Amino acid sequence: MLSGLRIFAWLGTGLLAVALLMQPVSVDAQLSLSLTVIVLMIFIWKFGRGKLARQMFLALGSFVVMRYLYWRVTSTMPSLNDPLGFGFGLVLLMAEFYCVVVLVISLTVNADPLERKPLEREEDDKLPTVDVFIPTYNEDEYILATTIAAAKSMDYPADKLNVWLLDDGGTDQKCNDKNPEKAAAAQLRRVSLQRLCQQLGAIYLTRKKNEHAKAGNMNNALKVATGDIVLVFDADHAPFRSFLRETVGLFNKDPRLFLVQTPHVFLNPDPIEKNLRTFDRMPSENEMFYSVTQRGLDKWNGSFFCGSAALLRRSALETVGGFSGITITEDCETALDLHSTGWNSAFVEKPLIAGLQPETFASFIGQRSRWAQGMFQILLLKNPAMKPGLSMIQRVCYLSSMTFWFFPFPRLIFMLAPLTYIFFDIKIFVSNLDEAIAYTATYIVINLMLQNYLYGSVRWPWVSELYEYLQGVFLAKAIVSVLGNPRKPTFNVTAKGLTLDNDHLSELAWPFFAIWGALFAGGLMATWRYFFEPGVSNLMVVVGAWNTFNMLIAGAALGSVAERKQPDRHPRLTITRKGVFHSGGVKIPVAIENVSAGGCAIRPLEDAPPFDWRVDDTEGRLWVEPMGEVVKAETIPIVLKHISNNKGQLQYGFEFPELKAEEYYVLADLMYADSDALPRFLRSRRKHKNVFAGTWQFIFWGMVEPFRAFSYMRKKPHEEAPVVEEKKAPELPHVETTWLRKLIAIANTKDTPQARKPAESGAKVA
Repeated sequence: MLSGLRIFAWLGTGLLAVALLMQPVSVDAQLSLSLTVIVLMIFIWKFGRGKLARQMFLALGSFVVMRYLYWRVTSTMPSLNDPLGFGFGLVLLMAEFYCVVVLVISLTVNADPLERKPLEREEDDKLPTVDVFIPTYNEDEYILATTIAAAKSMDYPADKLNVWLLDDGGTDQKCNDKNPEKAAAAQLRRVSLQRLCQQLGAIYLTRKKNEHAKAGNMNNALKVATGDIVLVFDADHAPFRSFLRETVGLFNKDPRLFLVQTPHVFLNPDPIEKNLRTFDRMPSENEMFYSVTQRGLDKWNGSFFCGSAALLRRSALETVGGFSGITITEDCETALDLHSTGWNSAFVEKPLIAGLQPETFASFIGQRSRWAQGMFQILLLKNPAMKPGLSMIQRVCYLSSMTFWFFPFPRLIFMLAPLTYIFFDIKIFVSNLDEAIAYTATYIVINLMLQNYLYGSVRWPWVSELYEYLQGVFLAKAIVSVLGNPRKPTFNVTAKGLTLDNDHLSELAWPFFAIWGALFAGGLMATWRYFFEPGVSNLMVVVGAWNTFNMLIAGAALGSVAERKQPDRHPRLTITRKGVFHSGGVKIPVAIENVSAGGCAIRPLEDAPPFDWRVDDTEGRLWVEPMGEVVKAETIPIVLKHISNNKGQLQYGFEFPELKAEEYYVLADLMYADSDALPRFLRSRRKHKNVFAGTWQFIFWGMVEPFRAFSYMRKKPHEEAPVVEEKKAPELPHVETTWLRKLIAIANTKDTPQARKPAESGAKVA
């Protein structure tokens, strides 16, 4: 009875809303209606609490959005007697319709994100066995050493935890490459990483051929690994110590659970954050996805595998033949296959890994192109709408994540559409100034309010538009190539670990200068036509304002592709730890204030004895007060490199010189023992940015950043090209040349001693 009443109520409400949407009203009435809704939304935002207030806020905003869309379809399209205008107008309408559909789906998925309670600590004998997979291809050895040490240091029974380094850079195929230099490099890599794994207690594994990229690499490991749970980390995703304790227990609560995904959080800014200098004060682009959207998907059993920082049930993987590898986004594809066979997923919001992002705009675009192409491959080859086994809401969730990547086309349409009227007098929509204010302006305001209400603490106003425009210029071509041949894209590893030694323009910057120039010319033409051309209506004011807004986006984009230098090779994490600095027989109690893979900053405590600090002359060893068990080493070597004044106190910046393998455990303890370090950093920049403040910030970027971008064009020829180097870190202990040659020779044999027996350190090498 109650269910029937609920259905009747929903149907009645829906029919009433449709009737109101289609009700013809005057422009003044529409403006009054929209302004009233805005006032009501502000009231609910300020005083409303709970789910009911949230749903009322979203419902009011959605009503005005639907009214706008109805007006656009019925009242603003050019006449069929003007086929050119009607054609361009239809393209613009389809772009707007896409955005409204995405908004509606987003509101549906994220209306009530799931909040999971922290897990209680379970007894060790109830915990499953875990295999940690760290796929690697070409990452530097110091990155791998740090990730392995952090993974081995996780709070978990040692007899139930195995860490595997899955090396696709040292396969038989690569070691036998026809190019002698490439073959020698692969052989040396294999031997070096085998030795590293022996020293750190991990298991080295490679394979014969590089087939099916990352998915094939992990499926090869599934053949020999035997753990109940598979935990996947990218090579540059180091886990915090509590990772398993805060996630793995969910598998005991749900026998049909195949996935526990955690957020990806990064120590370094992406290129846009770096170039606009927002990393320390603005939430990163991916925080909206991991803090809201994944929780929204989790509500509907639709959160999916994101390639790293995730646990998967081995028995579930076996039911679908392992990790899926038809597309280049094996993560989402695998989750889709498992969801469709009745398995469940979960998302734990707490950030438990620290990773690295691409440093350059070109590598950033390369990464996003792979994501876009992979999601379109899944859409075309395994369409969720047609895939058996999924619930209706799961289909919506997956289609939302895939069709999102259509954004390059509407974003470019919105950017260039005003120019058709300014330069060619093609009317792509029919409206006057009053209607534009009553419908379009209020729609934009309410759209902003909806997004700011849902995502205000994790996404500043207009930042989505900037990111979509920056990506859209290049992703449109990548998407078209997939539509033409869904099986063509191949997996490319994202370039990371670069050092930028001087300011310069990205090699991909020139299209953005061209678009900004066209918009600037459009602004001049619109102004001239309005003041000096007879018969130009107020529509030119509307179109000119639209073009001006586009110029602000394009101006902020110029700042985003004007690469600032980045001499610091290692991103730092702020921590609060105590230790003792040992140097020349003197012991100095210190506070450790930040740390990176390359060094740390310390401050002597008040009771520290006097000491003569000299740059490049002061060296010693740092003992860190442990937050857990430190394996094999107790101290780490450090050398003083600079002294700075931090809030009235001297801070001493130290560099880590050559590290022994076991000393990476001290580094892992220093960086990853405190699992609250990253949440503290995220909270420090998750301050709600209201619509007015966010809009002003965006206007500032749009007006100021073009000057910086153009200044980079005036550099002398020898300064134009950036000096880009791979990050170098302290080398691991050297191996004697003759012994290295013997190891390479052994590595080339089919049956190596390392493959036949465990190393003396207890590590297994396959």
